[in-house]
Amino acid sequence: MNKLECITETYFDESFLKMDGFDSCIIGVEQSSLKLIYSKKSILDVLIKDSEMSELEAIEYYEFNILGCYMGEKTPILCDDLF
Repeated sequence: MNKLECITETYFDESFLKMDGFDSCIIGVEQSSLKLIYSKKSILDVLIKDSEMSELEAIEYYEFNILGCYMGEKTPILCDDLF
């Protein structure tokens, strides 16, 4: 069972807004707002591996297309874990 399945099973009466193609990048859920939390490092890894982008291209794509994206009240949280 992956993390998204565990979260949706635990919070079975809630709906979550997720980013397509990045289920493996989910690291948890913020308990007060019930927003999914995604790992920046994992997102970049997926972009590099699956989209065959260079590291710089993946960072630029992330910053332009993902980081500033607002999808409404349940917009997922992006965790900067590149340390």
